[in-house]
Amino acid sequence: MSGARPQGRPPRPGVVLPAAAVVTAGVAWLDRRGALPGGGRRWVRLNHRGVEVTLVEGVAVALGTATPLAVVEPASAAVVLLAAGAGAVDDLGGDGGVKGLRGHLGALRHGTVTTGVLKIGVLGAAGLLAACSVDRDRGRGRHTLAAAGLVAGAANLANLLDLRPGRALKAGLLVGLPLAGGQPAAAACTGAALVALPEDLRSRSMLGDTGANALGAALGVAAARRLSPRGRWAWLGVVTALTLLSERVSFSRVIDATPGLRQLDRWGRE
Repeated sequence: MSGARPQGRPPRPGVVLPAAAVVTAGVAWLDRRGALPGGGRRWVRLNHRGVEVTLVEGVAVALGTATPLAVVEPASAAVVLLAAGAGAVDDLGGDGGVKGLRGHLGALRHGTVTTGVLKIGVLGAAGLLAACSVDRDRGRGRHTLAAAGLVAGAANLANLLDLRPGRALKAGLLVGLPLAGGQPAAAACTGAALVALPEDLRSRSMLGDTGANALGAALGVAAARRLSPRGRWAWLGVVTALTLLSERVSFSRVIDATPGLRQLDRWGRE
């Protein structure tokens, strides 16, 4: 990423990545055996083809990402869990009739507080928590607000990509792998994503808001730690532009119409 600069404290990606993978696989294993508290049926939904899939993948990715971070970067773990919790509220009790940022803000103008509006507030709080933690030693300023927006925006953008099997996870790996060697948050979500990807590609499970928000928030934290102030503002601009574009343009149509993106998007699907 442009505008990058090294950080002082050495991370532990060699431990974080496999630990995240083990926890993610463990949650999925418990779900397959019906051993999750409250049962897994509450997380079953229909995907874009009308096929039943489980959103427990998102729970697994969130817990897999947060668990090792709780040891090496507790504030980052809290951010991931906040983002995942906001997504879980939407997954379990959201109003499917209200779509997009425009729809939720429009409902708010008419006095209706949707789960999407609540999620916007929680993601904003999570972004601010992450930014204040990242800038604790380097000093806070306008660049801290850019970091907060980047974390919240990345969490939301990952959710916007979770419309086809493997898409959000592939995007997460493309961003996370280059950062994983130096940023624990990126290493954690990379380990979780690698475990979740095969079942996602087979249309047996999907991230849902729970997992997509957690994935994006973790990547946002890693980017905020890695980027210079100028780099933060630049990438916040990119994330914001893509989010606003999604209100008018279908990402799926753009990807299907673009050679290279289409092949990457469809790679590995059954």
